[in-house]
Amino acid sequence: MTTVTFMHMPMTMTISTITPDAARLRLAQYLSPAFPVGGFAWSQGLEWAMDRGAATRATLPQWLADWLEHGGGWTDGVLVSLSLRPGADHAGLDDLARATCMGSQRLTETIEQGTAFSANVTALTGEAHAPAALPVAFGRACAGFPLPAPEMIAAFLQAQAAALISAAVRFMPLGPVEGQAMLAGLQPTLLATAIRAASASEADLVSATWGADIAAMSHETMRTRIFRS
Repeated sequence: MTTVTFMHMPMTMTISTITPDAARLRLAQYLSPAFPVGGFAWSQGLEWAMDRGAATRATLPQWLADWLEHGGGWTDGVLVSLSLRPGADHAGLDDLARATCMGSQRLTETIEQGTAFSANVTALTGEAHAPAALPVAFGRACAGFPLPAPEMIAAFLQAQAAALISAAVRFMPLGPVEGQAMLAGLQPTLLATAIRAASASEADLVSATWGADIAAMSHETMRTRIFRS
């Protein structure tokens, strides 16, 4: 019998000594589709909206822009911002993050991804990161990075938007290159939303995308589906 031993090699660079360039590399790693959080399995209810024709190839860019400015993208951006700040109460913010979820699948989505994210960061850094909703887990992991908050928030939101576009590419007649063009077209909205979120407070945790919320809740009753939300 052959015994194989896997050696764990955590990162040695601490938050206090990390350079801006190294922080950007780590940020890119945390938000890479290869970072194992299972983001490919979720659509935040977009699958139901596409199935019912509420989100189409033509209307998806506006759907995503509204999601960023007024919906789940906005609330997640604010939660990242609050979690980046010195002395943040991450346990309390985790409770807030859970409260912003409009349906059971959306709650499961952010908890499962955040739990996986926290476990990965713990394994990589050797620092204990308790399970938390994804935006809180991400903000906590990046707190102290020598980077502007809007830059980190924008990177997070772009990764989330890219995941939704990837879901659309797999569901509707939308080519990968067209999907990338759609993501590029969202950049002004991504940046503007990140700047607003960087100075937001808990009182700004509001959402007004009822169509997306209905889609997220209605997805729970779909008989046949590709995605878990």
